[in-house]
Amino acid sequence: MREVIGLDKQRPLGPGWLAIPFLIFAVVSLGIGELSARTVRQPYGAPYFSLYLFSDPLHMKIWLTTASAVLACFQLLTSARMYKVVRFPPQGRFYNIVHRWSGRTAIALTVPVAYHCIFLLGFGTYDARVYIHSLLGCMLYGAFLAKVIFVEFRRWPGWAIPVAGGTLFTLLIGLWLTTFPYFVSTFGLSL
Repeated sequence: MREVIGLDKQRPLGPGWLAIPFLIFAVVSLGIGELSARTVRQPYGAPYFSLYLFSDPLHMKIWLTTASAVLACFQLLTSARMYKVVRFPPQGRFYNIVHRWSGRTAIALTVPVAYHCIFLLGFGTYDARVYIHSLLGCMLYGAFLAKVIFVEFRRWPGWAIPVAGGTLFTLLIGLWLTTFPYFVSTFGLSL
């Protein structure tokens, strides 16, 4: 039946269609950058939600970002297994499901961090580390949305999903590298 209505004979999208995810990446990244640049920085007394496990928002942000970075590394491993770069059991769709849910969890863990950074701290330019961190943070959700578009609409070139996933991985690890070493050298390993 699928062959009769032509669903199995869809042609891949042409190169012009690649502009759509890149445009979404750019618009979302620039929008987040503009929003965070307009944040009015003022001392905030109470956290924006109850911090049960963490002593303050900075500790929460560091440890949630660290958990996201660990999940991002796991994403790299599961995608390598899905693309048969590495081989280990079990066979089947197990790694597809695990990859999808670990990615969802990694992004979900970044939401409270992004909220705090965008709406309470704003776009920082006072230090090279903070400036790079702000740039990477603005690009994270644009890259995430671009990757979702590549994954959900399957007619893209075969290289599109790995490039989008690699970009997202690089941004998240870059965010972690611009905060965690500084945090540990300043505050030590604490919750």
